[in-house]
Amino acid sequence: MEPRVRDALFDAAARRRLTAVAATDPAVAVRDFTAPEHAAALAGAEALLTGWGCPPLTESALERVPRLRTVVHAAGSVKHHVTDACWQRGITVASAAAANALPVAEYTVAAVLFAGKRVLDAQRAYRERRGRVDAPALLAGAGNFRRTVGVVGASRVGRRVIELLRPYDLRVLLYDPYVTGEEAARLGVRAVDLDELARAGDVVTLHAPELPGTRHLFDRARLALMPDGATLVNTARGSLVDTEALTRELVAGRLSAVLDVTEPEVPPAGSPLYDLPNVLLTPHVAGSLGNELGRLAHTALDELERYGHGLPYAGPVRPGDLPRSA
Repeated sequence: MEPRVRDALFDAAARRRLTAVAATDPAVAVRDFTAPEHAAALAGAEALLTGWGCPPLTESALERVPRLRTVVHAAGSVKHHVTDACWQRGITVASAAAANALPVAEYTVAAVLFAGKRVLDAQRAYRERRGRVDAPALLAGAGNFRRTVGVVGASRVGRRVIELLRPYDLRVLLYDPYVTGEEAARLGVRAVDLDELARAGDVVTLHAPELPGTRHLFDRARLALMPDGATLVNTARGSLVDTEALTRELVAGRLSAVLDVTEPEVPPAGSPLYDLPNVLLTPHVAGSLGNELGRLAHTALDELERYGHGLPYAGPVRPGDLPRSA
């Protein structure tokens, strides 16, 4: 992983735990598998503890780690560095994706509840009118009682969002092509098709993976199905939404949005998204940040401990799961 990532993930306590779990030097962070200074460490490594910035584990890279048996990723997706060559060698993989899903779900639930209360409208009016606001009149019809929330994707994040929304008086719909109606009922939600979800959702929140089949899942036509005043929340991937079509809806004031991700990932400086009053735009912060990074580190260390004791991983990554996961 990148040295700055190592320093952010592993505080002194986590480094001490790492050295207790494995024979390693926490000061070593490999950014290049061909670097001569890492040759000896890689040649003897049975496990790699990876993070953001890990180089791809290609066939040539794996030749430099001949004893490698497992990869434990202290973050979410492994698609950036775990290659087919790893699976062909029988290397096992674990990920802290479940831990990274928690703050994303928390951010999402906050966005859903704020959308129902029309917090952006209230904040703008209160500021512009210097406190002279008739809140009951301004926010007539606002609130979270029996609102409909559409969850797109029963991913780790999507399932956690459903769980966290359970105590509220909300009607939750789910679209996921891999979830049956019976499983949805067990989750406490109703399974619907995507167009029905778009039509019904006061808030629609996206938790699908970035795949060829999910690109522009919310295109011009599907955005047009959403009711006037609805809010779109995207904490997944920017490619799930046709940014140009969404921007038109937002500029017209018909929809609102909470966008932690966009396509492109950083909107151009002239994008209306920065200034629109009905948009909350954040720079990809829903995932683990600050002290939340410690959760990723200790989740990865838990997995290393399981490996050392010959136990199965709590968060295994299997090659068959990757075609439909983030």
